[in-house]
This record gives sequence, structure tokens and C-alpha cells, in this order.
Amino acid sequence: MTTHRDRVTQGGTFLLAGVMAAGLTLGAGQALAQAGLVQGPQHRASTPAPEPALPPDLAELRDALRKYEDPVVAIRDGYLSTLGCVAYANGAMGVHFLNAALVGPTPDPLRPALLVYEPAEQGRLRLVAAEWFVPLATGITERPVLFGQPFNGPMAGHEPLMPTELHHYDLHVWLFKENPDGLFAVTNPNVGCAGHPYALMEAPTDLPPHRH
Repeated sequence: MTTHRDRVTQGGTFLLAGVMAAGLTLGAGQALAQAGLVQGPQHRASTPAPEPALPPDLAELRDALRKYEDPVVAIRDGYLSTLGCVAYANGAMGVHFLNAALVGPTPDPLRPALLVYEPAEQGRLRLVAAEWFVPLATGITERPVLFGQPFNGPMAGHEPLMPTELHHYDLHVWLFKENPDGLFAVTNPNVGCAGHPYALMEAPTDLPPHRH
């Protein structure tokens, strides 16, 4: 029997999948361009940096995800590009690839819902991070924790790739590129979006309360 919680979870996942997949369409790209959220002089280029030293559990995770350094392999495994390269004034996130099948109320430490890439030479993408993403619509009742680290949030959705109403928790782990702000920081000053055709300069989102 399908419970109310099941319906909420399914609804949140389908909403997320629909919103993020929309970024793959030409229409979405045109909308970003019309909004003026494309490559501009304010975007910085990425700075070369080594892979970080990691504790054993995260080093094992990095090894398991290393196959996704080839984004074609990520696509074959169900991760789809959300098109935009997300940047902030103090650093960038990069280009997110979402696997909507991995979105749910209980994040799997070995299967992140998102992979994060930075623009590289000749239009290529370089894997820099993994991200775990838990919308409140999944029915989650408290802040999730992975690797001993509480998730950020809850926060509003990141316009224009995600509606403001899509409140969620998330956790970035910079497995493949050293981050001077910390392994679990939201953005990485060593990552930039210069040269990407859909570079988005965003502002921090609102942090709504989590009402149970």
C-alpha cells in the first residue's frame, strides 16, 4: 500500500528530476541566456590544485567514484548534466550532474546524488566533487549527517536551475580538488566558471526553517 510518506517522497523526487532535467533542454539554455546569466567578465578561471589528502573512508569513496572522471561514464550510469556552471563571489561549485534515482530521505554515503565538474581545456569537464542532496519534500524529519558532517540547510532552491520553493539540505565533498576553505565547504575558491557558455553568478539562498 502506498502511504502518504511514500507519495511525498515520490513527489519530491519527481519534482527534482523534472526541474533539473529541464536544464538539459535548449529552451532552458535560451532562458538562461535571456536572463543574462551567461559567461561574463565577473567569472574567474579555475586555479590548478592537487587532490586533497583524505581519511581512509573518503579515500575509498574517491577511488569508487574515479570512473566518473569521464563524464560519459557518469551519463551512462544515470547522471545527467544540469547545464549551468554555478559560481559565487567567493568561489564556485561548478557543473552539477544529477542522478534523480539516488535522491531520497536517507543519503547513501557511497552513492551521491550529484557529481560536480569544473570547466577544463577544450570544452572538457573535470570532476572535482560529489554532492548529497535531500529535498524536504522527501519527508525527511531532521538534518542528515554523513562522514560525521551535518548537511547545510535547509535552504531555498537555487534559481534559475531550481525553483526557490525546492527547500533542501545538501553536502559537498571536494574529493578531487583541494579546497582551501575546507573539504566540506559549499564552494571552492580554486574552481571557476570562466569559459563555460552557461556560467551563473548566484547569491546565497535563503535559509528557511525546517517545520516538521
